[in-house]
Amino acid sequence: MRNIMIFAAIMIGLGTFMAQMADKMSAASATAAPQHTIAVATPAQTGSRSLSIARDARGHFQTEGRIDGQRIDFMVDTGASVVALNEKSAARFGLRPSRSDYNASVTTANGTIKAARTRLAMLEVGGLIVRDVDAMVLPDEALSENLLGLSFLSRLKRFEYANGRMMLEQ
Repeated sequence: MRNIMIFAAIMIGLGTFMAQMADKMSAASATAAPQHTIAVATPAQTGSRSLSIARDARGHFQTEGRIDGQRIDFMVDTGASVVALNEKSAARFGLRPSRSDYNASVTTANGTIKAARTRLAMLEVGGLIVRDVDAMVLPDEALSENLLGLSFLSRLKRFEYANGRMMLEQ
């Protein structure tokens, strides 16, 4: 029952995210030049590490991470219960779920789809490292961008939005 509630929350978060993304994309100018966001990791005074991520032109927080040392792009999504990877990205890390592994129902803006549960041995974002992170693999057509969700964020000391920036601290 707990797993069903967790995945229902994931689906609601993904659905909300996808709807907001569609709204923002339709309002964006077709002629706008792409802007790149720079995430800056800094050691905090207490010896902890922090990461500041600026909002991009779409109003999203994009950052680069590493799964088991290999590079991957993420959109920070505080509404996603878990880290969500599309199939193309997951395959780069050797995660190739079989069709029978897609047994979790996920609700997105495109409807309900099946996703495969997985666990990432190590996920690093800007020097912030979390081990044994719950994640889901979703079909490419259901997830265009990888999402850095609460299964990573909730294991940090804090994360917050302030002054147009997302702050992560470990």
